Amino acid sequence: MTREVFHVSPADHGRWRVEAESGGNTGPLFDNKDDAVRLAKEKAQAAQFGQVIVHGRDGQIHYEIRNR
Repeated sequence: MTREVFHVSPADHGRWRVEAESGGNTGPLFDNKDDAVRLAKEKAQAAQFGQVIVHGRDGQIHYEIRNR
């Protein structure tokens, strides 16, 4: 089975976005990182094998969350 991976990463003007690794933005831009992480976790939990990778403002991976 394929793992569905969602990245939380910085966007323009201090905002945050959630992107599916398979391609495409999966929602609106968020004013804070916590809201973006919340959406990414929901999407990962809905997937059979989900994963969230959270990046910092520097673009580096800060932490990961795996579902199953």
